[in-house]
Amino acid sequence: MDLSFSKKHYKNVSANLWLLDVLKDSVVANEIIDESHLFVKTLRPGLCVACKGARFLCGKTRCPIIVRANFYLKSIPLMQSDDIEGTSPPSIFVGRIGYPYVYAGPLVPPVKADTSFYDLPEHWFGKSIDEIVGFRSLLIRGKHRVHVERFEEAGKIIEATRELAFAVKPVDVELILKKKPRGYIILDDEVQPFGPSAPIKELKIGNVAWDNQIEKVHYDTDLKAAEAVLELYNRGVLVTKIQRAFSVGAFGLGKNRRLVPTRWSITAVDSIISKYLMDKIRFLPEMDEYRVYESQYLDNLFEIVMLPGKWSYESIEAWYPGTVWNPYGKSVIMYSDWEGYDGRSTYAQIGGCYYAARLAVCEHLVREQRQATVIVLREAHPGYIMPVGVWQVRENVRNAMRQKPYIFKTLEDMLKFLAGRFRIPIQKWLIKSVLLKNALFQKKITDFLKP
Repeated sequence: MDLSFSKKHYKNVSANLWLLDVLKDSVVANEIIDESHLFVKTLRPGLCVACKGARFLCGKTRCPIIVRANFYLKSIPLMQSDDIEGTSPPSIFVGRIGYPYVYAGPLVPPVKADTSFYDLPEHWFGKSIDEIVGFRSLLIRGKHRVHVERFEEAGKIIEATRELAFAVKPVDVELILKKKPRGYIILDDEVQPFGPSAPIKELKIGNVAWDNQIEKVHYDTDLKAAEAVLELYNRGVLVTKIQRAFSVGAFGLGKNRRLVPTRWSITAVDSIISKYLMDKIRFLPEMDEYRVYESQYLDNLFEIVMLPGKWSYESIEAWYPGTVWNPYGKSVIMYSDWEGYDGRSTYAQIGGCYYAARLAVCEHLVREQRQATVIVLREAHPGYIMPVGVWQVRENVRNAMRQKPYIFKTLEDMLKFLAGRFRIPIQKWLIKSVLLKNALFQKKITDFLKP
């Protein structure tokens, strides 16, 4: 998530004293807190002061302020120098604020070791929120402003940043900043955890071993970006690595290449790959049974429903009060979007999670050589106290697809099963779902044919 918020989003130091009041009785009470580092974005500081991280007045099961503050305080020693030496996972970030002029640069922890795990979400499933926030908070972000279409004229900093995106293994980096990096506690559920940041003065990288697969498509300036993504995917390159290279303009016709904000590149790659898989699925035999796959992680419950029929897809999310996208609500909020056999031409309202889940279910159907009507049902509970990225959805659904499914002979039996898995009454899911209602109430020609 980009850090380039306008100044109006931040309180001044004196206005941040409420946060010190919250923290003084917390587990970080004995730490020295420098008020000059406390930049806060929050909608309801009064509620936080009354709660002080202990009464859970917002409905969450743990206080995200305290969780973030703990790791923020651990990152303060990283802010004591403007010369950072460490091993990049490798990892880069391209912001979106101010587009087409954006901030791009490397993510570098002050650690010299095998840090590859820091930027491989495919290997994070099962890690706790604390663990994820912990290693994310160590990544110092260097920022360099550049026009997305003129990155080749931006000089050595962007050139080195792009090389990191092509690297096959961690790279030693010296990040010389224009000032000491500064961290932020941004109390906004839309912002993922991150480490301190600062503008780059100079960027020095060690020897970079490029990923041979990425290098090949990068030098093919006649290959369209979508074709490059699919070639890499079919060769077994991790989706995360494809997204990283996509973000730095590594693919596409030479004249069309440009930087893509990290947030957009993630969804773009998920969408490109899942569309490609959908084209395969449409020609496969239809599934002949009712299935439910299940996964639970970070207090998110996923039930993936597969119905006999032609390909169609729906995603429904139910957010309890106190969760990331329903922090102050009094009741559950449900979001949904769907597409039929021919796909969709507009961006899904749910956002990146829609495409991440679609990719995971399409991978499974291609492996099974079947097509089906698929509905991804997600119940997010208050234990999901802060967002960690859409990778969580992709890997949760992938995990569900690895499990043995529950199999039913009738739709009614399947719905009875689902009713026992969710806290939300099954009637509410049926009201929200287009595809479940179609399955229940829409007659087919075959229904009128006698055996």
